[in-house]
Amino acid sequence: ILMTPAQTRPTFLADRMANIRHRRQERRPTRLVVWEPSKEFMKNSHIVNTPMQTMHIMGDLGPVGKLGLKENEYVLCTVRADSNGVITLKPDFNNNRGPYRLETEGEKREVWRLYLENMSAPIPAEEKQREQRMYKDLYSRHKDYLNSLVGQDFEMVGTHILINHVFCFTVSAQGYEYDNLYVHFFLELPNSWSSVPFQSLSGVTQTCRTRALGKDDVAFFSYPFSFESFFRKEDESEDSLPQWPVLYFKVLSLDFWQRYRTEGYGYLVIPSTPGYHRVTCHTWRPLQTGTVAELRRFFIGGAPELEDISDVRISGTFKGDRLSRFGFRTQTTGSVTFNLNCIQHARAFVDANTLRKRRQTVLDQLGGHSQQGSVYNVLEAFQRARKRMQEARESLPRDLINTAVPLTSESSA
Repeated sequence: ILMTPAQTRPTFLADRMANIRHRRQERRPTRLVVWEPSKEFMKNSHIVNTPMQTMHIMGDLGPVGKLGLKENEYVLCTVRADSNGVITLKPDFNNNRGPYRLETEGEKREVWRLYLENMSAPIPAEEKQREQRMYKDLYSRHKDYLNSLVGQDFEMVGTHILINHVFCFTVSAQGYEYDNLYVHFFLELPNSWSSVPFQSLSGVTQTCRTRALGKDDVAFFSYPFSFESFFRKEDESEDSLPQWPVLYFKVLSLDFWQRYRTEGYGYLVIPSTPGYHRVTCHTWRPLQTGTVAELRRFFIGGAPELEDISDVRISGTFKGDRLSRFGFRTQTTGSVTFNLNCIQHARAFVDANTLRKRRQTVLDQLGGHSQQGSVYNVLEAFQRARKRMQEARESLPRDLINTAVPLTSESSA
């Protein structure tokens, strides 16, 4: 005997499948092009079919003695008027511009200059003012209508809460060994961060083949995803810098037998400043030495993998003071490029005057965002300066580098 409770609770899969739009079972052949559409078809297809009257202004541009021939008639102007009272003129009035050129055909080619001017009587001043008032009233009514659709109930953020919207694009991946790449990613939220329950913080891109671009093979994904996270400062007396969400990802390749290989691991710290950011993250993969490991990777697929992808950086479960990876062999692989557009929403940003007067204190109340932003800016400036120094060093001749005098601490300072 199968006993079921009176009130059954749907499973997670059944709850999600209930909101999916089902496809129709019947499949009717559809025609992409209708060569002879009927009036009913045009009406149902929302085709603009406004009744319109057309008048053509013709000109006989034939030479003297050959007037009245059909081949010498040319359309100078076309005037259209619809049922709404809108008049369309093609070509338009010159309005102090150059004349239109009209070249005839036949044995004797001639070039005519065409001027179109509005010779109607000017509108009286009272009529013009009344028309302007009518347009102003129409625009104000339309504005009120739009305001009624939008409403006035905007969501206000609570005190000491920061909402961070991130719209991200996985642009491309380059410099990897094998083809048919795809990226598996997920977002880690540190302490004091949260998200809505139904939001997915992980995803997988499509499998993309690479194409040669310069010296590298590049796979262009253009895969979009977005997420929304909330930061709440729990302790008012806490002065430590908050940790920002981290995007972990790994690049994999798929072979002909549907076997995957791990091509590289990487991570991306979500920028703490709003705006547009383009970030290129370099990846690495665990390396198992020996010829047998390389043969296994080539013929069978698979490679050494990390049990926890957060070990790429510093795992959130690590509680010690020192983290040692001595003896862990890795190999540098390619890189992945992301485009991020960040939007931050907080109550402290509402009053611009207060923000200018207390820029440091307002952001510090939210958790020290200004201090962390300055730290990140200093680190980025140091990385850029180091890269420029390395490029300048590589451009110098080898004999000049060998004879260069090393800098002392005082001169380098």
